[in-house]
Amino acid sequence: MTKLEKSERELLESVESGEWRTVPGKDVELDRYREYARATFRKDRRVNIRISSKDLDALQKRALREGIPYQTLISSILHKFVSGTIKEQGV
Repeated sequence: MTKLEKSERELLESVESGEWRTVPGKDVELDRYREYARATFRKDRRVNIRISSKDLDALQKRALREGIPYQTLISSILHKFVSGTIKEQGV
């Protein structure tokens, strides 16, 4: 068995001791958040951009290493930027 870190052991002990309870209305909440996720990642608009061949080649190579289509990689990068997950250097 894999050795657990202290925080992982504490969480496991908490679950095993019965401290955790199911949230009332859990299914309704899960459905609501699933719909939020669907709406967030729904691709309902098309954008055409011009970028340098060098940048496109680099994006395609990176996507290949990641095992995803390059359009998906570009969309993911843009989403992370506008949501504040990644920021410009020096900001």
